[in-house]
Amino acid sequence: MRYMFLIYTTETEEGAASPEERQEVIDRHRAVMDETARRGILVGADPLAPTPTATTVRSDGGKIVLMDGPFAETKEQLAGYYILECRDVDEAVEWASKIPTACGGGRGCVEIRPLRHLGQRWEEPRTART
Repeated sequence: MRYMFLIYTTETEEGAASPEERQEVIDRHRAVMDETARRGILVGADPLAPTPTATTVRSDGGKIVLMDGPFAETKEQLAGYYILECRDVDEAVEWASKIPTACGGGRGCVEIRPLRHLGQRWEEPRTART
């Protein structure tokens, strides 16, 4: 099953990281990408530009409304993603634990979401062991 790993971090703390700390995070991401590619389970992974570059598109009665930035104000922002082909949610959790979340210098988290194909009937996957 394919899983999307959504990486959240705090953009406002980006300036807190030294160039060496930023390079360490990049190197850790590269290690995860290299290992998942070697195993043939990497589908995609990319960092996102900061939230001020975002455009939110809404439809209001058939009229398209554009807004600058993200839709909601949050303490953590979506910084990037991975898509990996994993056997099950337990393997997905293992990979999520290796993904660095201090992308902007602050602490963050990784949200794991199973992907489904359009038209596919959704069946609830089992949750990770705790």
